[in-house]
Amino acid sequence: MASELEAQVWDALKSIKYPGMSRDIVSFGFVRGVEASGSTVTVELEMSTHNPEAADKVRSEAEAAVVAVPGVTAAEVRLQVQQPPRSAAQQAVSRDPRLIPDVDHVVAVASGKGGVGKSTVAANLAVRMAQLGSRVGLLDADIYGPSMPIMFGITERPRTDGQTLEPFEKYGIKVMSLGFLLEIDTPVIWRGPMVMKAIEQMLGQVDWGALDYLIVDLPPGTGDAQLTLTQKVPLSAAVIVTTPQDVALIDARKGLAMFRKVNVPVVGIIENMSGFVCPHCGEETHVFKQGGGERTAEVVGTPFLGSIPLDPAIVAGGDAGEPIVVSQQEGPHADAFRRIAEAVAAEVGRRSRPKLKIV
Repeated sequence: MASELEAQVWDALKSIKYPGMSRDIVSFGFVRGVEASGSTVTVELEMSTHNPEAADKVRSEAEAAVVAVPGVTAAEVRLQVQQPPRSAAQQAVSRDPRLIPDVDHVVAVASGKGGVGKSTVAANLAVRMAQLGSRVGLLDADIYGPSMPIMFGITERPRTDGQTLEPFEKYGIKVMSLGFLLEIDTPVIWRGPMVMKAIEQMLGQVDWGALDYLIVDLPPGTGDAQLTLTQKVPLSAAVIVTTPQDVALIDARKGLAMFRKVNVPVVGIIENMSGFVCPHCGEETHVFKQGGGERTAEVVGTPFLGSIPLDPAIVAGGDAGEPIVVSQQEGPHADAFRRIAEAVAAEVGRRSRPKLKIV
């Protein structure tokens, strides 16, 4: 029969949430046993996860919670971590380390819905990270609506040696998009397998060279492109772009949940179109509500990386093939993207073992 002290320890452990989840470690079944010997308590934890850092966080929080129980003078939390079995979908498509062997980190920029400015954020984020000193590539994986040809003002076809494609180099980064290979008005009417094959080819048959970061602009939603990327290459992180209004935030949470389900760390949420500052009077108007991205980040337990204001200059720069961080390098928008780029780099570095080139 469990002692009163052991019962108090069980209750204390119910306050520990698994990182990124709303359920506690007791309801998950991670606590296999609690034993009290005098004022010393031993806790046995066992969990199945691909994320050892999350497991270590649970252990440290459990130790702190147990020691805080009145009457406990010492606590030992023993942790066993097992690799979860691969799902049928994961077994069907395995990661191929030969696709991008010289890329240190792959960072996906995603959104739950279209129209939130995800591609604009991806383009400016990639260029800003390069301006901070990193070797950066940008892959436009939005198969059905590639935007990078316009955003970078590139109308030529990429060079090829018959085996690989040469990415374009502009504003200090390497860029590749399916839009470089198609006529501008040609619709892409492909089923899932063709989408998956196209993304695989743009990863493995493009001469990316050595990169610190490959930023991938994903199509909106949670479909074949996202599945292919998560299964073919080891993603270092995902970044979710949203606008402040409720309908966008709901979809952003779905996108975040998708990445967590396939064990890809979400390093944070970026709020785009956060407020419009009138160029004449200086008054700020929150067209799409206010603070939604930050509140959502708090609810789902992920960092809030920053907000990007709504400004016609950003739109004009994208249409002209000159991202705002290029045309106005010292402006407030470039500063906002600098803070976000530094936050992304810091989060990726904190969660990853490979060395990080910018801090």
